[in-house]
Amino acid sequence: MKTDARVQIDPARVERAIWRMAEFGADGETGVSRTVYSPEWIGATQELGAWLQAAGLRVTHDAVGNVWGRLDGTGGGKAIVTGSHIDSQTPGGRYDGALGIIAGYIAVTALNEQFGLPQRPIEVLAFCEEEGSRFPDARFWGSQAITGLLTPERAEEVRGFAGESIGDAMRAIGLDPALVATARRDDIDTFIELHIEQGPILEHAGVPVAIVHAITGIRHATVTLHGTANHAGAFPMDLRRDPMAAAAEIISGVIDTAHRMGRPAVTTVGRMVAEPNFPAIIPECVQFTIDARHPDPDARACLYAKQDALIAEVASRRNIDYTVTYASEHQPVPCSPEIVQLLEDVARDRGIPAITMASGAAHDTQQMASIAEVAMIFVRSKDGRSHTPAEFSSIDDIVLGIEVLAEGLYRLAYV
Repeated sequence: MKTDARVQIDPARVERAIWRMAEFGADGETGVSRTVYSPEWIGATQELGAWLQAAGLRVTHDAVGNVWGRLDGTGGGKAIVTGSHIDSQTPGGRYDGALGIIAGYIAVTALNEQFGLPQRPIEVLAFCEEEGSRFPDARFWGSQAITGLLTPERAEEVRGFAGESIGDAMRAIGLDPALVATARRDDIDTFIELHIEQGPILEHAGVPVAIVHAITGIRHATVTLHGTANHAGAFPMDLRRDPMAAAAEIISGVIDTAHRMGRPAVTTVGRMVAEPNFPAIIPECVQFTIDARHPDPDARACLYAKQDALIAEVASRRNIDYTVTYASEHQPVPCSPEIVQLLEDVARDRGIPAITMASGAAHDTQQMASIAEVAMIFVRSKDGRSHTPAEFSSIDDIVLGIEVLAEGLYRLAYV
């Protein structure tokens, strides 16, 4: 059998699928609000199941609502899987998550139509949840179930913004939280996720596609600074315990630390609260968040150490009491060098302009790396926009990304 395939991808089929999926949870002209286990989510999963079944795949839904479409291989073995998440931000856009599912459906349908059954099984996967947009502590619910990290107790502990447990939401649509452990898979060889880039690097480079070699490590911290509230005019500067002044210095410093390290180090302070919050009062307490990321483990440790030392030094010098709490921490995940090389070869062989880069966002692929070889394909985002109704990727760029995916799946499953 030949080792490559000129898989033909129909742009019209791609566009129809994007527009149709966006109808489930449509929010305004271009937005989508589709939270896990909602009526909009149910409609989208049913539509996807119908697509996959019509394409000749065997469709199943696991205990947490992940949707699987399987094309059995003539030679058996562990599965080659592709997909992404079907839930959205509120509102998000038409492409984040959904595009990876559509790409998998389009790629595997084209392979089956043009080359028949593969030697190794191929599966298209729609993770039930990734965004945390209904249950903030449930991020990666679908991929955590597949990798064996969920327990029935966890389903009762995780609460939504409206106060309900995710277990209650599951039961409301006919899923049994007691069975979450049955979603675990140990028969997946490779997982490839196509996703919009969610940043401006591809657009700045003038390139439509990227192969991802690593997924960033993330630490979310909350810093609380305690000083002494006093009059803004009558209290001398040298006698103040001003947590706002300390916060300003720390915020500037941690951001500058990432800036001096250079790409791909990033740091963001996105939320800040002062008490009391009045123009003529030195605050008693200031609290803010720090989101710091780097895909290289050693560089990440260096970034965090410098930022932690800065917080301690500023607080000490300004006589401020402080605490730092960590809401979440995700380790960096390198992609499989072999799969990255295979996808790079595919892009080169097909004449598709592509670069290799790290992902600055978290993805289900990070979870899947514990049970399978993983890689990602990025498609250029207009103006780098994502998590907004304004996100957009052109059909031309999307088709190129799907061509890389389809050819990669061919080389992994058909050869």
